[in-house]
Amino acid sequence: MNPTSRGFIDDYAEKINTATLNDDVEVVIAPPAIYVDYTRVHLKPRFQLSIQNCHDVEKGAFTGEISAEMANEMQIGWTILGHSERRHIFKESDEYIAKKMDHALKVGLKVIFCVGETLEEREAGKTEEVVFRQMEAALAKNPDWTKVVIAYEPVWAIGTGKNATPEQAEEVHASLREWLKKKGVDAEANPRILYGGSVTAANAKELAAKPNIDGFLVGGASLKVPDFVTIINSRSK
Repeated sequence: MNPTSRGFIDDYAEKINTATLNDDVEVVIAPPAIYVDYTRVHLKPRFQLSIQNCHDVEKGAFTGEISAEMANEMQIGWTILGHSERRHIFKESDEYIAKKMDHALKVGLKVIFCVGETLEEREAGKTEEVVFRQMEAALAKNPDWTKVVIAYEPVWAIGTGKNATPEQAEEVHASLREWLKKKGVDAEANPRILYGGSVTAANAKELAAKPNIDGFLVGGASLKVPDFVTIINSRSK
């Protein structure tokens, strides 16, 4: 639920539209749904837009929900699904998230599909078990992996002050990529895997240097244009 005003978006757009950014990096911005269209008309076409969540049907008596069809009609190309807050605060199941992914892809949206474990699960040595279980639900829908970006976000490293080391992040990304290969996911699809555990301007470059980390799902740091620009440019040589 950030930002909370059009004035913030005006200032943000002015700054990021004039920033020097790595042309090789795809940037997708996901403001709250009520501000997505306002943000779209203020940003340069170089920036893509995403909704933060969507329902699994086109329309109906689902008060408070928005559909992939609505986003598509508003020229919004992406949706985030399965974010840790949706899983743990709003209790969305693996199967329900996968069902929403399937619907969004059929409508024509691209999907940022989030997976990740809690601190309790990590300390119990269940990281791979949890992440692979979440991925199995998606795999069962036989998605077009060229339209899906996976985001690994360890729940225990989001806003807790506990940061995953680049080595810990890389280890999970490498395991996830190997799992996809074993499951027969087309090597040409080669889904991108983003890291989303408290990414900052200070740690982005070291994380970006890891071979299996393809990019980032950025939270609070994305609200500060100078920090976000540093993160976008973290792969620059």
